[in-house]
Amino acid sequence: MFQTFQCTPCMKPYKLFLLLLLTAVSSGTVCSQTPRDTTATSDPVIHYVVIKNDGTRFVGEIIARDAREVLIDTPNLGQIVIPMHEIREIREARSSEVSLTGDFIPSEVFSTRYFITTNGLPVEKGESYIQWNLYGPDIQFGVRDNLGLGIMTSWFGTPLIGTVKYSIGVPGPVSLGVGMLAGTGSWAAPDFGLLLPFGAITLGDRVKNMTLSVGYGGVFYKEEDYDPVRDRTTSNRVSQGRVLISLAGMAKVGKKLSLVFDSFIVPRGGYYDHLEFIDQYDPVTGDYYFTEVTRRKRREGLALLIPGIRLQTDPDRAFQFGFAGIRFDGAFAATPIPMVQWYRKL
Repeated sequence: MFQTFQCTPCMKPYKLFLLLLLTAVSSGTVCSQTPRDTTATSDPVIHYVVIKNDGTRFVGEIIARDAREVLIDTPNLGQIVIPMHEIREIREARSSEVSLTGDFIPSEVFSTRYFITTNGLPVEKGESYIQWNLYGPDIQFGVRDNLGLGIMTSWFGTPLIGTVKYSIGVPGPVSLGVGMLAGTGSWAAPDFGLLLPFGAITLGDRVKNMTLSVGYGGVFYKEEDYDPVRDRTTSNRVSQGRVLISLAGMAKVGKKLSLVFDSFIVPRGGYYDHLEFIDQYDPVTGDYYFTEVTRRKRREGLALLIPGIRLQTDPDRAFQFGFAGIRFDGAFAATPIPMVQWYRKL
């Protein structure tokens, strides 16, 4: 079931990072699905999460509980008494939320996003946040449980893209999500439009998860071509579409640190006819003339791979940093501009 991997000096950095991330996610998922040993001589310790009205969280074993207060034994602060009127929620902690030392690893709404893609994990009503990018803002709103709406753009207001995602609950540690991106070039390119329906399946939770997403992206625009043979310009509406795939994941390895990996893959497409005009010379007449030539071409594939880290500075904000690598036409190259993002709850 488990494989032994050997790291060689020639292994690409992004491949090594992805291997470490998948190992962390897989080990966390396996542990979360391990049943409790009911044949043990003593009952296992059950950790609970106590969330106060101000957002403060405590994790530990509940020693006593009545209508007035809760006595919880935490690994770091010892026994704490919390009045019931100050408590917003009490629930059993998931195994992935508790570290080996018994510390609570919080799950944040930012875990529903990677660098550029999302996953199938649900959002709750009121879970709204903004993702600041070097190129512009991305704002997401939790309008209802399992339903989120958003808008993203650049600092120049083009393109302008709206997003929607609905999560479907299924039994076990699996989440399904369906959504859509729809946008326009706005003021800079009003004739340009894009549409991207997608589906995502996620294994894990907000602490550790791995996602496979598949979508179909279509673009629509007006294209003007000059025909030198007929000496005229033609305007046509053009639409193109390609299948898009993403494999992404994240794993909290501490209270503030997470490993994040994202990808954006466009497989190679089919063949198409491309019309070209070739300038040729007639040695008899000494004149130049244009000839129409149709060439058979294939749409090339593209893969964008982004490994990085996320620092959860506090429950309401996070900082994310990574470098992207691009594989195109059989060659791999690193982009000179890093992926830098700031998350803030609204």
